Amino acid sequence: MTNVLFVCSANRLRSPTAEQVFSTWPGIETDSAGLSNGADVLLSSEQVEWADIIFVMEKAHRNKLNRRFRSSLHGKRVICLDIPDDYEFMDPMLVRLLENRAGRFLSRTEP
Repeated sequence: MTNVLFVCSANRLRSPTAEQVFSTWPGIETDSAGLSNGADVLLSSEQVEWADIIFVMEKAHRNKLNRRFRSSLHGKRVICLDIPDDYEFMDPMLVRLLENRAGRFLSRTEP
């Protein structure tokens, strides 16, 4: 099982969409969180330690993640998807972007 963490700012649109999209992929366990103080789920060190791979939506998220959780990131793969905050929750265009950009890093076995 691969533990995959999706991180954005507020954990309201992009990262929860990603969590839901990839939650049905076999062999993948998903979680999501935000880095802003007002995030629905604020990123914790436990989540960072749990994750095998961490996807951030923007470079600013990667920078903030590195500043706040540097000691927990050793050996973690952090990938920036470069997806701006321009989409609603489960927007079909956002789902396609996530599948194209994150999906190539995640092994998927067809049922």
